Amino acid sequence: MRDGVVVIDGPLLTYAGPRDGAPAEASAGEPVRARTVMPGMWDCHTHVKGGRPGVFDSVQLVQEHPATRAARGAQGLRRALHAGVTSVREVGGMGLQLAPVVAEGFLPGPAIYAAGAVLSATGGHGDLHGLPTEWAHDCARRGTEFRLADGEAECARAVREQLRHNARIIKVCASGGVLSVVDDPMHQEFTVRELRTIVEVAGLAERSVAAHCHGKAGIMAALEAGVLTIEHGSHLDDEACAAMKEAGAILVPTLTIIRDLLDGGMLPPYAARKLAGIAQAHRDNIARAHRAGVRIAMGTDIQSSGDAPAAWGRHGRETVLLREIGMDPLDVIEAATANGPATLGRQAPRSGLLHEGFDADVLIVDGDPLRDLSVLADPSRITAVWQAGTQVKGLTFAG
Repeated sequence: MRDGVVVIDGPLLTYAGPRDGAPAEASAGEPVRARTVMPGMWDCHTHVKGGRPGVFDSVQLVQEHPATRAARGAQGLRRALHAGVTSVREVGGMGLQLAPVVAEGFLPGPAIYAAGAVLSATGGHGDLHGLPTEWAHDCARRGTEFRLADGEAECARAVREQLRHNARIIKVCASGGVLSVVDDPMHQEFTVRELRTIVEVAGLAERSVAAHCHGKAGIMAALEAGVLTIEHGSHLDDEACAAMKEAGAILVPTLTIIRDLLDGGMLPPYAARKLAGIAQAHRDNIARAHRAGVRIAMGTDIQSSGDAPAAWGRHGRETVLLREIGMDPLDVIEAATANGPATLGRQAPRSGLLHEGFDADVLIVDGDPLRDLSVLADPSRITAVWQAGTQVKGLTFAG
């Protein structure tokens, strides 16, 4: 919309529309003029891990003190805000611990909707394969990264533990992954009965379930069980895309992590082999899902500190990669904004749109992303950010 007006009153938007329809009192304050105004972006797949820059080895990660990692993670949260990301789903890491600190105003960062610990079968993607099993269970009891669960009763208990910590979503590894040592991305890792138990117990508390899935078997099992979002979706085929549409499931593609890890060339051999095995299929099948009409929400799998690959602050690169697989710019912007809250299901906040009564999460962009999405990938082109009506970029942070 050209010559539009957005009015912020406290934490909410009170008007968004043409200048001619703007309320008269909107002109009382000092206006801010901009080339482009849009909603704050959502990154629907992030991890606040706070490891050393470029380190993706979970065994090394758990040997560092949580306070050390939290300090690194705090820098990443501020970088996300400056990149125009005002809300994140944090799907395994320290998000549950940092979310109240952000909400209380002590730490600048996006609103965090966290899963707590990732649920994994023993030997699955969330297990620490480089440690003895007893040590892995000891690490899991800390509750910040992963929770091993086998059998329906243990899966129910694991979900309830995350709910006890006020997890806003539940994350489960329905297939193997790339960065774990011995599991195979093509293999299904929970039974359908176990997955149904996870979805059922989460649903009692109105929480949705996000399923890490690369192989088709895990994707189909997760959809049969009733998960809301498929994370990654590397081996989606036509049947799986049709199943996603029928179920109303949302795809969170995470193109950024695949591209950044390929470009970085710093993975251990076991992970490099697995990444090479899924990279092209992942790109092709995300394009397939888009052509099939599967609903897409932006997610990056960003998890690193500093200026390393897949580091916090690089979120906008996902918009460019979504454009490369064939999405129109407006569809990409919808994936990065309006579709984000829907990934929380019944917990969805009124966010992601410039609309009366919605959260006043607003960006000013120095450029037109409908013509050039790369402006969203450059934090310097995000010239101002409001979160819940407070300007958090364009002003100097106190303290």
